[in-house]
Amino acid sequence: MSIRSFAADLLPAKLHSTLARAPATGMAPQSEVTTFAELSEKLTYLSKADLKKVREAYKFADQAHLGQLRASGIPYITHPLAVTGLVADWKLDATALMAALMHDTIEDCGVTKPELIELFGSPTADLVDGLTKLDKLQFSTKEDGQAESFRKMLLAMSRDVRVILIKLCDRLHNMRTMDAMAPAKRSRIARETIEIFAPIAHRLGLNQMYRELQDLSFRFMYPWRYAAVGKALERARGTRRDIVDRMRRDVEKSFAEARTKVTVYSREKTVFSIYRKMREKHAGFAQVNDIFGFRIVVNSLPECYLSLGTLHQMYKPVPGRFKDYIAIPKANGYQSLHTTLVNPLGTAVEFQVRTEEMHAVAEAGIAAHWMYKAGTPGTGRPDEAQRLGAMWLQSLIDIQSDTHDSSEFLEHVKIDLFPEAVYVFTPKSKILALPRGATPIDFAYAIHSDVGDHCVAAKVNGEPVALRTELKSGDVVEVSTSPNARPNPSWLNSVRTGRARSKIRHFLKNLEHEESIILGEKLLTQALRNEGMAVPADDEEHAALWQSLTRWSGSRNRAELMVDIGLGRKIASIVAKRLAQLLGERGTRPGAVALTMGRYAANEAQVGQNVVEIDGSEGASVQLATCCRPIPGDEVAGYFGGEGLTVHTKDCSIGRRLRERDGDRWMEVDWAEQLTRQFESAVSVLVANAKGALAQVAQAISAAEADITHIDMGDERASETTELRLLVSVRDRLHLADVLRTLKRSSSVLRASRVKP
Repeated sequence: MSIRSFAADLLPAKLHSTLARAPATGMAPQSEVTTFAELSEKLTYLSKADLKKVREAYKFADQAHLGQLRASGIPYITHPLAVTGLVADWKLDATALMAALMHDTIEDCGVTKPELIELFGSPTADLVDGLTKLDKLQFSTKEDGQAESFRKMLLAMSRDVRVILIKLCDRLHNMRTMDAMAPAKRSRIARETIEIFAPIAHRLGLNQMYRELQDLSFRFMYPWRYAAVGKALERARGTRRDIVDRMRRDVEKSFAEARTKVTVYSREKTVFSIYRKMREKHAGFAQVNDIFGFRIVVNSLPECYLSLGTLHQMYKPVPGRFKDYIAIPKANGYQSLHTTLVNPLGTAVEFQVRTEEMHAVAEAGIAAHWMYKAGTPGTGRPDEAQRLGAMWLQSLIDIQSDTHDSSEFLEHVKIDLFPEAVYVFTPKSKILALPRGATPIDFAYAIHSDVGDHCVAAKVNGEPVALRTELKSGDVVEVSTSPNARPNPSWLNSVRTGRARSKIRHFLKNLEHEESIILGEKLLTQALRNEGMAVPADDEEHAALWQSLTRWSGSRNRAELMVDIGLGRKIASIVAKRLAQLLGERGTRPGAVALTMGRYAANEAQVGQNVVEIDGSEGASVQLATCCRPIPGDEVAGYFGGEGLTVHTKDCSIGRRLRERDGDRWMEVDWAEQLTRQFESAVSVLVANAKGALAQVAQAISAAEADITHIDMGDERASETTELRLLVSVRDRLHLADVLRTLKRSSSVLRASRVKP
């Protein structure tokens, strides 16, 4: 059922007519190309030789799609023609036009890439291949397939931006002609468009396409809401037409008197942007007062600022509502002056002032590079949009190099498709655009990945700040680094850029991988010693042996097997028995000395090589349990739970339950003689409610040479007493006992004890 027939069944007749007539973007879309003759009229900018190549590509596509129909029943070739017509509006080259005509031939017609290379050359074939989905491959879920498809498209786009320009035109035409599809499919495609394709269009400065994709998505996702807002907009258009026409005449008259040649365009918010503003401000349609506005297009950059003076003499400006995007362009290259003025009726109206070329970039973004090949210095030329677009495309390559999972890659890209930005300065006055809510960590990774990985402190406007501090436009940011520093997993909760997130995850995964290999090798060595054997070397002589063992275990290689043992996914003793069997088949016999040492250690007569020692330098592969928070001096044991070794105290109730349920996963752990850091212990302190009680507790802990790393007072209302739950950093059990004694001597403390599960 089409969206119009669906609306006709449910909506009043008058409302339905509004839905049918309301343009998707507040402006009439350009006429759609349906024949090659109509397309040729748009290709006057091509040479005769290029036009001939495009004609050959059309004949090939027409033959390939022969007999195929769209869901509406019309010949399929009308779709590639319409897409190519949209591409031609940007004046893209012949290669892009040929790829647009043939963009579905590999996917839908069985044409191969080598065939396209032979007939039309490698550049065209590469573009078509970049546009082809991965429907023929098998994925575990539909989401995985979609994510991998986006990954391929975005990586092809990072090599050649024409891929995404054609893809966006393809999506736009599909959205314009979705009426014949089933409602569920329309809704799914519309959601995908508003979440991925519309933000990409915005990120590349393709604002006209961005607005239309948003409106079309909104229309298919929520037809009732679209119709209601569209009806209100049409009503407002009629009631406000007189004031808009009057303001336009006044503006043209003022600029004529100032002898400044300008072009005045009236601007109208789209249906979706009005709806979004109503949602964000919890307001009705009547409270959205900037539905209409004006664009003033002038000839040169100085005239932009002169025009601002003319406007401010006409109407009073609203304080705090002026933005200079010419001096500091948006992340997608957009440049204009924005000022909000109060019109004769007392309502606020936004004016945007820009040059012709700024206007081209504002509407066509990175595509303006083809529309205006040459720019005049100092006029906000399209080269700026091209440069900023290229920077973002390069960031996609960086994210890809650190991300091997398609869904994770798509998540990082979504994060980077931010609609708004803050503009901050480096100490050398270089401007960086970051997403709203970005922190000094994002700033550090934007400078260089090494700066981010080794960042330890930051200053904003000369003042030290926490690394999780939100940056604001105009901030001067400076970060300090240390060669021994490394990313903290908690940073993932505060960073906003996909680049920073992917770099942090990449570093932590590599760190976990390396540590898990070391731990796995240590555990296998200990387990194999119990069998009276030593672990064979990783060399050519033992390559077949390791291959047999990894095939038996289901691991791809030796390193992966060690990671699995280190993370507890495979039990070291079981792997050791299989390895001992394989060694026995090759003639290796247990050594009497090694067997004796292994059994001697296993019987706990000697604590030696069979025990994992904890010194505080362990990373992701060895964790201290947060239930009992073991500290040096506690009797401890290690449990393999699938994410490495977790250390519990032997009297931990949670640890005891795990041991009863899964005793094979436990191993002996002990503290090293030389420790590298202090350890956190949970302490409960009951204090009498009196002035300065908290200060006395803090002073007592400080006097015992310990630090408070966290404090929780609970949500209970104040009474005569309050229980404080603290995390205290101590050296060992003796140090903790000293802390508790010092606390108990404080006059405000009624009770102090270590918290145990």
